[in-house]
Amino acid sequence: MNPKHFQELQEQGYTIIPQMIDPTWLEALRAAVAERMTIEGENAGAEFRQEANSQRLANLVDKGEVFHRVIAHPTLLEAAAAVLGPDYKLSSLNYRAAEPRSDSAQPLHCDMGLLPDEKGSAVFNSIWMLDDFTPHNGPTRAVPGSHLSGQLPPASHPDETIILGSAGDVIMMNSHCWHGGTANHTDHPRRSLHGFFVRGDQPQQQYQQRLLRPETIAQLSPELRRVLALDDPRNDALSTTGSGKSGFLR
Repeated sequence: MNPKHFQELQEQGYTIIPQMIDPTWLEALRAAVAERMTIEGENAGAEFRQEANSQRLANLVDKGEVFHRVIAHPTLLEAAAAVLGPDYKLSSLNYRAAEPRSDSAQPLHCDMGLLPDEKGSAVFNSIWMLDDFTPHNGPTRAVPGSHLSGQLPPASHPDETIILGSAGDVIMMNSHCWHGGTANHTDHPRRSLHGFFVRGDQPQQQYQQRLLRPETIAQLSPELRRVLALDDPRNDALSTTGSGKSGFLR
């Protein structure tokens, strides 16, 4: 990230890194998501939560090396550390698509319903655009600076801003910042990946040690084992039952 990105994360609570996903990788991610949606069918997203008028997949670390590249991206890890400090870990890697021609929108929320505490920020999210985020296809909205409010949000706010971008861009967000998806009024789904991180003293949203198959774990580098907290007894104690919280999906 450049100094502008760091400043935006600090001051407005989010920044956009352009074209972090190159065209070849973008097509591979889209293909992998489509394949998983076909395989999982009506059970898609069941490892976590299913959401009305949205397509969801969960536990993506266990579903292909193409997804490992997301959570290993050095710019992502740099941004996570900028918000959470050096003691951070992946909480979940999920897919969400706002379904077409739906009036359904998420309320503004903070991830896991958490507020900053005496240690600082505890939640960080990244939104990987698999499609353009346009004014009409269900982009993310956010209230700039709200991560500094020390309060949970109302359902909507007059200062909320729509975050637009191109397929391949990635939103980095201090997810104490009030944010939520909007309704998709187009004829096509609006697809994205969510790479969500928490501070080390918080439970993982999806307990990676329990969810990952042995064959997946065997493929992981030492750095990814660290990011996934696979060798962290503290995380085992915190995450055995999982937080199960997603801000608005209680």
